[in-house]
Amino acid sequence: MKKIGCFCFIPAHERQYHTKGALILKQYSAKNIRNIALVGHADAGKTSLAEAAYYLTGQSDRLGRVNEGNTICDFDTEEIARKGSVSMAMVPVEWKGTKMNLLDTPGLFDFSGGVSEGIRAAGSALIVISGKSGLEVGAEKAFAAAGKKGIAKLFFVNFMDNEHADFYKVYHDLKDAYGMALCPMVIPYKEEDRVTCYVNLIENKAYAYDNGKATEVPIPPLGELYARLRVEIDEAVAESSEELMEKYFAGEEFTNEERIVGLARGIRRGEIAPVFCGSAYELEAIDQLLNGLIWLAPWAESVAGEHGVDADGNDVDLTVDEDAQTAAIVFKTVVDPFVGKLLYFKVISGCVKADSTLLNPRTGATEKIGKLFFVRGKKQIDTNCVPAGDIGAVAKLASTNTGDTLCDPAKPVTLRGITFDTPCLSMAVEAKKKGEEEKIAAGLIRLMEEDPTASFEVNKETKEQVLSGLGEQHLDVIASKLKNKFGVEMTMKTPRVPYRETIRKNVKVQGRHKKQSGGHGQFGDVWIEFEPCDSEELVFAESVFGGSVPKNFFPAVEKGLIDSAKKGVLAGFPMVGLKATLVDGSYHPVDSSEMAFKTAASLAYKAGIPQASPVLLEPIGAVKVFVPGDYTGDVMGDVNKRRGRVLGMHPSADEPSVTCVEAEVPMAEMSDFSTTLRSMTQGRGRFTSTFERYEEAPAHVAQKVIAEYKTDEE
Repeated sequence: MKKIGCFCFIPAHERQYHTKGALILKQYSAKNIRNIALVGHADAGKTSLAEAAYYLTGQSDRLGRVNEGNTICDFDTEEIARKGSVSMAMVPVEWKGTKMNLLDTPGLFDFSGGVSEGIRAAGSALIVISGKSGLEVGAEKAFAAAGKKGIAKLFFVNFMDNEHADFYKVYHDLKDAYGMALCPMVIPYKEEDRVTCYVNLIENKAYAYDNGKATEVPIPPLGELYARLRVEIDEAVAESSEELMEKYFAGEEFTNEERIVGLARGIRRGEIAPVFCGSAYELEAIDQLLNGLIWLAPWAESVAGEHGVDADGNDVDLTVDEDAQTAAIVFKTVVDPFVGKLLYFKVISGCVKADSTLLNPRTGATEKIGKLFFVRGKKQIDTNCVPAGDIGAVAKLASTNTGDTLCDPAKPVTLRGITFDTPCLSMAVEAKKKGEEEKIAAGLIRLMEEDPTASFEVNKETKEQVLSGLGEQHLDVIASKLKNKFGVEMTMKTPRVPYRETIRKNVKVQGRHKKQSGGHGQFGDVWIEFEPCDSEELVFAESVFGGSVPKNFFPAVEKGLIDSAKKGVLAGFPMVGLKATLVDGSYHPVDSSEMAFKTAASLAYKAGIPQASPVLLEPIGAVKVFVPGDYTGDVMGDVNKRRGRVLGMHPSADEPSVTCVEAEVPMAEMSDFSTTLRSMTQGRGRFTSTFERYEEAPAHVAQKVIAEYKTDEE
């Protein structure tokens, strides 16, 4: 084994096996840790790649298969049933003295929260691409997420064992899409639609594979292609430093050490993205990928250091030093109804030790750290310390959640949290069994602790329990988890729209309440003028002269009107934009009471509002749709179909290549917009919607809503 700077140049055929089933308990320094997020489109083989690495490094005596439901990362009941990842899972593997924390993230868009978690903890993103399907939306999104976080990007083209896989098409598509220095590290050689060997362009050697075991073979006749790809590597290396640029233009050959150091430098700066290939399913060239990750993926010491904010709001630079004061970021929460919360964290500086006490700056509370774990799939491996640059887990912290910082109480610091996609699909949920509404609420609130991309609330107006998430599959998984973890089942339906009612003209009416039933009677008499106004709440005024209604009854009249306005006369929705002025009335010195005048006021409301041209108001949302420019026409057409008004469009401030279409759309028309937008843009679009104002609903809409209300009342 030849030492190259901070790297170990290890020929791919030098396999190193460990004791089968051995648990990683050894502490690693940040120089020997790689935190790598496996990201990409659904069905690109990310979980299979993690499984292949897990098996090849000798930590398992069998190779799990996704379709058999026995992989190390897809262990959740939902993942086994769906044969795909729905949450982020972690598997640390040990290879040639290096610990690689592989963060396997979901590819389905509904579970993008797992990608946000994995990217936050990673120092590099390995974007897995199907050699059959090529560059897909999930890979594009993963590349953008890694770029936004500022971490290194590497590619692995999977499924090269498939006869329809085309490495060179994928490679050229990547170059066309990103225009950066892409460097092929490993390329396949095919004969009769079958890969017979893989050529390592750094080692300048070729390897054939049999059940994962590499055998060196003669380099096949690649001709000009081989020479051209080697030139692409050298050109990228030359760009990494002035010294190497001078050597390149002088026509001198780079050494392997210079190539690796130059590539690693460019990868850390985001200027170079290496491209590997192989087959996770057949264990082909996986060892070359692992070696490449050791050589090229930024080690934890070089990427874990971050900026934080101290208690006074000042910026703080944190370095990866085990002896520094501790700061760690919690990036994932798992909820178990029996065990409690398990929090995944990455140590940015210092060392998180068992039985220590750390501060949560968000809550101001200190947390007693109990048992610490390294996590491998669903297994938890005890440890006494998680050092800077590494990832661990801790259970049963009362007030800490995903995105929180845990730090030394003597030196408070807050690290950057995690940005998650905003829920865009809402459904009203009901218990399948009567009387289990509280169980649903309690269970969903617990599940929200582990899923920041979902939200749950009880709508006080519609009296519905509303669950929101990123899509239909997301909500289905939450429903399944609710059943499996908390033993309660629910159904989902489109939530009611919170309409309003108002009036369009002035009326003056009498409300008279008179009742005699022996003893004192009840008497209240009011004349009230109703008129439109600009107010969410009822506006009450009085202009009574001569004491026709004593002042002590004014509050009762106001209370009667406020209670009545909670329910409109058209479809039972709250009345807004209403002013009521008490102008006259009469009273009885014995039979008049507050209750009588409250009742009289409600009678005036019921008599007057139907005469005041009542109308139904619908909520209008301010919608911003973010899509690549090619889709703006389709988006505007869809907005128009939803009775919306397009206000304009402009380049997105954060993503110049993305167009923001701004519109106002009735919120009643938005229930399926998230699904439509995803289909329309192949998953590239996203949107936000916030309440803007109420507008009068068109006659045909009002008639439908009123008819539904009358049916419900019957």
